[in-house]
Amino acid sequence: MMELTQAIRERHSVRSYTDRRIEGPVRDKLQLMTDQCSRESGLHIQLVLDEPQAFGGRMGGYGHFRNVRNYIALVGKKRKGLEEDCGYYGEKIVLYAQQLGLNTCWVGLTFSKIPSAFEVGPGEKLVLVIAVGYGEDQGTPRRSKKSQEVAHSRVQTPGWFRSGVEYALLAPTAMNQQKFTLTLTDPHTVKARAGIGFFSKVDLGIVKYHFEIGAGDACFDWE
Repeated sequence: MMELTQAIRERHSVRSYTDRRIEGPVRDKLQLMTDQCSRESGLHIQLVLDEPQAFGGRMGGYGHFRNVRNYIALVGKKRKGLEEDCGYYGEKIVLYAQQLGLNTCWVGLTFSKIPSAFEVGPGEKLVLVIAVGYGEDQGTPRRSKKSQEVAHSRVQTPGWFRSGVEYALLAPTAMNQQKFTLTLTDPHTVKARAGIGFFSKVDLGIVKYHFEIGAGDACFDWE
């Protein structure tokens, strides 16, 4: 299985998928990771397989999706931090899917909610979904901001912080907006802030997970 750092560099959004089913060991491993992330986060993340309706109508067409039959529903109790947690743990599943040879795409709006496909319990909400499957291609890289546009430091900048920022800039964000900032406030503390924009709090969770991978074994705390 490829390293997480390789998965980050090779993973790109994919909107068109083949008819190949997710089954056998790949399905089992993806389900185990989904369940693990649900337990760790307290979210109600659900893997939905062989369900073509969510992306089969006009909404899927608006998003230029084709043949999406599998997706991950990110559901959780309505609370502060819900969106950020969905981003953090959703990206953990996304990168694991890449390691398994699958392709993915974060989807916030251009899909139809199919009540029979997954469960949204009392006090819960569906935040967004992640399309998953075997892509017709591997997607294409997107344009990115430069590190100095998103990162700041109040102290001498260590290598782990620069590496964390590098990987944070490889994180998928809604409409590729990259509306986040990362500030090293002291030698062991990083402040991460979301800007104003669609799903920017979800994006912040994704960015934090990428940053942690890039920072490696560095000892630091989030402010």
